[in-house]
Amino acid sequence: MPEVSIAIGGRTFEVACQEGEEHYLQTAARMLDDEAQVLSDQVGRMPEARMLLMAGLMLADKTASVEDRVAEVQAQLNEREAEIADLRSAAAAAEPERVEVPVVPQSVTDTLAELAARAEALAASVEEKTKA
Repeated sequence: MPEVSIAIGGRTFEVACQEGEEHYLQTAARMLDDEAQVLSDQVGRMPEARMLLMAGLMLADKTASVEDRVAEVQAQLNEREAEIADLRSAAAAAEPERVEVPVVPQSVTDTLAELAARAEALAASVEEKTKA
């Protein structure tokens, strides 16, 4: 089992950990040292046990706050996933939208063609009279 030297509040400690967990131990020690430094800056020198207790409580408070926020975000995520599931099921159950395209009756088409032919004939007649 590897032993790691960590520094917290200006004091050095030898701590054993599992193989491969040295990095995690160093990171945790840095977090605890940061909190101990805040205490030391605010209060000054204090007994080692009290400093570690207070620093640990400050970290626990931060952890509880983060856990509360994670729970809130998880609840929001669950709501969104439920909404998505509802929308997907509603979309799957919905009937396809039917679109009707109006058809122009043949008699109207014939009448329009006849009117166009008459207009072209009149235009041609007017054109001939203007040339003459």
